[in-house]
Amino acid sequence: MAEAAPLSHPAQADHNFKKVAILFSGGPAPAANAVISTCAASFRKSGIEVVGVLHGYRHLMEYNADNPMQEGRDFIMLNDTTLKRTRNQRGIIIGTARANPGKLIQSPADLQDADKTAPMKTTYEALCSMGADALISIGGDDTLKTANKFKLYQDTLPEDSKRLPVVHVPKTIDNDYHGIDFTFGFFTAVEVLGGELRNLLADAEASESYFVAECMGRSAGWLAYGAAISSEASLVISVEDIEGDLAGTEEWTSPKTGQTETRKIMNTEALVGRIVKTMRARDAGGKRFGTIVMAEGLAEMMPASQLEGIPRDDHGHISVAHVDLGKKFAKLIAAEYKAQTGQARKITGLQLGYESRCAPPTAFDVMLGSQLGVGGFRAIVEQGLNGVMVSIVGQLELQYVPFEELVNPADLVTKVRFIETGCDFHQLARFLETSVE
Repeated sequence: MAEAAPLSHPAQADHNFKKVAILFSGGPAPAANAVISTCAASFRKSGIEVVGVLHGYRHLMEYNADNPMQEGRDFIMLNDTTLKRTRNQRGIIIGTARANPGKLIQSPADLQDADKTAPMKTTYEALCSMGADALISIGGDDTLKTANKFKLYQDTLPEDSKRLPVVHVPKTIDNDYHGIDFTFGFFTAVEVLGGELRNLLADAEASESYFVAECMGRSAGWLAYGAAISSEASLVISVEDIEGDLAGTEEWTSPKTGQTETRKIMNTEALVGRIVKTMRARDAGGKRFGTIVMAEGLAEMMPASQLEGIPRDDHGHISVAHVDLGKKFAKLIAAEYKAQTGQARKITGLQLGYESRCAPPTAFDVMLGSQLGVGGFRAIVEQGLNGVMVSIVGQLELQYVPFEELVNPADLVTKVRFIETGCDFHQLARFLETSVE
């Protein structure tokens, strides 16, 4: 595109798109509406109609000839009325769901199986029935996997079949995405959870007690660490910290594959002992109170015997809410503290996270989400791309990362971006928490 003059609108690119569909899948995140509204507005400025698919893939998967897609029930048109002042609005104007049309596709070979691709075929036909020429997918790593499978499914269609380019916008308050430094909603969630932890710290000081707060962050510790650093927590622990004496292994049968595997687990006794060590160090300094932050992903590292009966979702993840990590560890810590000191100490376990997912977005998340939304338009219309994730580096500079760099081509699974132990961000928490010899 030609370089634009100052204060001029970007030049419009030539295109053949008439209608684009946008959907949001998975858990909510602050600034979701910034992504949706700016993405839709960008397409509309180029004369392209925008369909907002309601509640993720759920209605698309229910489509058939006797149950056609209906406006108002299954989708809405994103126009001046529906988009009015939505950029800073909390929630998700098109809703969300965890329905997954790619659930049965576990390898490239499954793309040749008519039964396993049937939900994807229904999704494709539903989008075509609405006249969609492209798809903007917004969601977490599981939704990225689905977007990749949707592209791969279309690659198997006859050459004369209609093909819908698919572009994915990364979303997760967990911030554990490869290919982007920070995901929209992360900083808002950190601010909300940090504020709650600061309230708990004041409560703990007033009553000489402790709170063990389980923070969202299924796979990595970004959210727990951010909330702990911003709230002056006494100690933060995530999956990245389960090493050395704090780790162990066990043989177990994977419910997903049915095969026996060796899995890494936490040494619960050693971890409880490390937490009590922090408490006793604070006692010695005259601080008989504090907050301990634990990432919810630690629940996945508990011994299998302690996870029996815990339900799992369509992606094989355990329901961490049913584990209730904070309360479980609060009891263990209280017992160990009394065993070591002979004194009782009130320790309360609780879960934090859901209250942050639809919080009013911070200005930074609105800016980040807005640029990502515009990036979805620019990827499809200006760049003519298909099968890419929108990313941002530096001063909100757009980049487009191909799916094949983010998804393992052998098993179609994405990789988690963990905090690198020993990196400056990881060490920041260690510098600021209670020192233990």
